[in-house]
Amino acid sequence: MSEPLNFAGKVVLVTGGAKGIGKGIATTFLAAGAEVVVCGRSQPQSLPAAAGREAVFTICDVREYDQIEACVDFITARFGRLDVLVNNAGGAPYAEAATASPRFSEAIIRLNLIAPLNFSQVANRVMQTQAGGGCIINIASVSSQRPSPGTAAYGAAKAGLVNLGTSLAVEWAPRVRVNTVIAGLTQTEQSDLHYGDEAGIAAVAATIPLERMGLPADIGNACLFLASPLASYVSGTSIAVHGGGEKPAFLDAATARK
Repeated sequence: MSEPLNFAGKVVLVTGGAKGIGKGIATTFLAAGAEVVVCGRSQPQSLPAAAGREAVFTICDVREYDQIEACVDFITARFGRLDVLVNNAGGAPYAEAATASPRFSEAIIRLNLIAPLNFSQVANRVMQTQAGGGCIINIASVSSQRPSPGTAAYGAAKAGLVNLGTSLAVEWAPRVRVNTVIAGLTQTEQSDLHYGDEAGIAAVAATIPLERMGLPADIGNACLFLASPLASYVSGTSIAVHGGGEKPAFLDAATARK
């Protein structure tokens, strides 16, 4: 009996996989035996590594369709297949919706919604022709499920990404499964930009039911499951990896039980 989490012989692409959550995802698949490719706009200082192996890097600006096609062509030329695509690249700086320029908002939506759609389309062409098909995993955010002040366009794009996964899962079945991971507050090398110093990070962690922020490996483990035979009947759905979510503010404000 084969091990369901053994990815030896499988080829996985993680966009934006050289840092942050993407690096955690790439490292998880490397540890499971997969051949892993990560892409980004510039050569990183270091690459994800595990089990004595390192990810392969290729330059790709996910906002540019011709570069997406070149990235997938590179992978199929080198490995002969593409089994898993993880659409992880994304993000947004803080910007108030009242003053954000149309160009800024369009760029955020292009990066966080249009780019994953385009990448999925190109990957699907390959996966539909393969024995065993393939798997696409979109990395969304809790910002897609609740108000996202300061990152309104980002939250809206991620909400669109969740819905996109449900549609693609229907269109591309049965050969390609499509799912979404809704990532919660996750501690990375750039956490200080969002949460402040160590005290700020600890204060944020205290608001989460599991009393810690997520780690990139937590998101990686969810992706590993979704890409594995254990999830062979899971498609068109979302898995929230958020430590129990965020406690409603009214619970602290209410006086009924104080």
